[in-house]
Amino acid sequence: MTSRIDTVLDAARAKLVRVEARDVPAALDRGALLVDIRPAAQRAAEGEVGAALVIERNVLEWRCDPTSDARLPEAVGDDVEWLVLCSEGYTSSLAAAALQDLGLSRASDVVGGYQALKSTGVLPQVDSTSR
Repeated sequence: MTSRIDTVLDAARAKLVRVEARDVPAALDRGALLVDIRPAAQRAAEGEVGAALVIERNVLEWRCDPTSDARLPEAVGDDVEWLVLCSEGYTSSLAAAALQDLGLSRASDVVGGYQALKSTGVLPQVDSTSR
């Protein structure tokens, strides 16, 4: 029997055009905004991503919604390509789907999360990308 959370995760991912870790540098080059939603303790333990905006999960929707009073300056419209990053690519899928539910249709996430960026060797290339 499939767990309920696996069913929810599958539904979330069905909405997304997920980005492979090796393709993150190209996404950043085309203007995507990488958003690291890992908690501070996890970022401290695993490592930071210099090119990423840090927005913890509990405030993500408010910061990315261009109609929110709490939005980031980067949240200029519904066409922003938000690329959500967590540790392993599970929480980020749910978060990206939540952004799509707000009308941010280009929101997606990184397959495998930070761990995939690190293991594929693209992390230094991502870190050298300016925001």
